[in-house]
Amino acid sequence: MIQRLTGLPDNVIGFSAHGQVTAADYEDHVMPAVEEAFMRHERIRLLYHLGEDFDGFDAGALWDDSKVGLSHLAAWERIALVTDIGWLRGATKAMGFMMPGQVRVFTNTELETARNWLVS
Repeated sequence: MIQRLTGLPDNVIGFSAHGQVTAADYEDHVMPAVEEAFMRHERIRLLYHLGEDFDGFDAGALWDDSKVGLSHLAAWERIALVTDIGWLRGATKAMGFMMPGQVRVFTNTELETARNWLVS
């Protein structure tokens, strides 16, 4: 399940993932929010929180996540991934250089720090 985070500036979108994330979560929540934000802004910032109760992605969600990231590749100004999951932290750090914008990885205890970095 994905929940949209509130209280962020208009050019920042945020999501928190809980339990198993499915393609339907992306299609119902993430993709429309991203497209809506890009209609208002040339570049946006993303906060993606995978909390303690996150169980993983199904195959469709992984595919949709790739589509979201690549569909507006040059338009991501900053991305903050907040998670304690080692392989996701490592993969994001390893692949972050491929993104034109800034990508930073934060631990779950640094959620507010990530939020502050995105809005600064």
